[in-house]
Formats: sequence, structure tokens, C-alpha cells
Amino acid sequence: MRINPSHETRWWWVIALVAGTTGCGNTLYAVQANSASSKLEEAQELGAEQYAPYEYFYAREHLQKAQSEASEADYSDAIDLAETSEEYADKAIRLAREAHRGAGR
Repeated sequence: MRINPSHETRWWWVIALVAGTTGCGNTLYAVQANSASSKLEEAQELGAEQYAPYEYFYAREHLQKAQSEASEADYSDAIDLAETSEEYADKAIRLAREAHRGAGR
């Protein structure tokens, strides 16, 4: 029995897609973690530990957990945790900036 060429082509695309994405988890994690880390540094420089402690420490703990998950090659969870870290670091940055503006700085 001969497989329809278009059906065979689709299977090659599926195989190529799966093969191409399985090795990218660590790369996607590295990009997301670097972004979250940069935002966390910015938040710290703005004094977010004082002005937005919940958001700052939430972001920091999520980044640390992301690093732990990545060290165990659980990149899907690591990426999700790093995304959450970046989201809360952004909130901490915003709140710290608002506090500075409110203080007349």
C-alpha cells in the first residue's frame, strides 16, 4: 500500500517539528530567564525591595525556582516560572517608580 505523498509530507513536517522543538527548551528558558533577571535587577536598583516587597520577592523566588527546574531539565516549568518572575518584576518596577514620583524624586 502506497501512502499518499501529501500525507507522507505531513508526517515529515510533524517529525521535523517535534525534533526541532525538543532541543529548544533550554534556549527558550535561557532567553526568558535572562529577561526576568534583568527586570529583577532593575527593580532592585529602584528600591523595589522597600517600595514593592511582595512583587519583588515573588519575582525573585519564582526566578530561583525556575533556575532549579532548569537544572533538572524541566524546561517547560522553568519557562513558566521565569515568565511569572518577569511579570512580577515589571509590577515591582512600576510600583517603585510610582513611589519615587510620589516622593518627589
